[in-house]
Amino acid sequence: MSLRFEWVFAVLAALAPLKSDDTKPIDCANCTAWNATIDPFRIHDGVYYVGTRGLSAVLIDTGQDLILLDGALPQSAQRIIANIRALGFEPRDVRYIVNSHEHYDHAGGIAALARVTGARVLASRRGAEALRSGNASPDDPQAGFGDAMRFPRVNNVRVIADGESIQLGRISLTAHYTPGHTPGATTWTWRSCGKGRQRCLEFVYADSLNPVSAPGFRYTDDDARVHAFEGSIEKFRRLPCDALIPLHPDFREARVVAGMFIGKDKCAAYAGQLLPRWQKRLQEERAAD
Repeated sequence: MSLRFEWVFAVLAALAPLKSDDTKPIDCANCTAWNATIDPFRIHDGVYYVGTRGLSAVLIDTGQDLILLDGALPQSAQRIIANIRALGFEPRDVRYIVNSHEHYDHAGGIAALARVTGARVLASRRGAEALRSGNASPDDPQAGFGDAMRFPRVNNVRVIADGESIQLGRISLTAHYTPGHTPGATTWTWRSCGKGRQRCLEFVYADSLNPVSAPGFRYTDDDARVHAFEGSIEKFRRLPCDALIPLHPDFREARVVAGMFIGKDKCAAYAGQLLPRWQKRLQEERAAD
């Protein structure tokens, strides 16, 4: 067999595991832009960006195995796998896949990624329920969008408790329940150290605290929901944070540098946006009464 045909068969073999219904593209207004290709890059020692231009997916090298945060869209799975390989890692070494929140733009690719890597999926209790169903929870602020919120179901999801940590290699990854944007929303934190542990950074993979919803939904109809959202904002503000990775990165033109995520000012700026945005939403709802 010629080298050319050997290469073709190798490429087809690599792509074959991803040819499944769980990679069927979701069509939405922003999906094409979100899923645009971007080269993977190192953020800090052991922390790598492997997502798309508009949807974060982060790979952590624990020194033992790998942890993947989020899976973007179903059609993003192949790109995430390619990005992991481009950095010199093997997808089969991903031990855990963790989810920020249970919407199709962050959980849509998890079913395919879990199938290809064999990784165990971790999520909050409410997040796990939605992942198993393949749809937003009935009490999700965006549930009113109906079937547009569906994504491939994820099997074998392990529930991780609020404040619980998983230890893998040199990394301890901690889940912080931050409900509001969704019932199962989770922010993840860990410490990443440079060579010789000379430069350690407290990383925050920040789940959304944006109070967006389907038409007709009102946060103020449920006092418990209002208190939970405000509690999530306060919890986020208290997190140690040297580096902030948002779910929807702001990659403008060619400005893709690791430093855009690093700095206490990034965390402070994000935290400073949360409460005014939330208060504005409450004022709008109450003014409509």
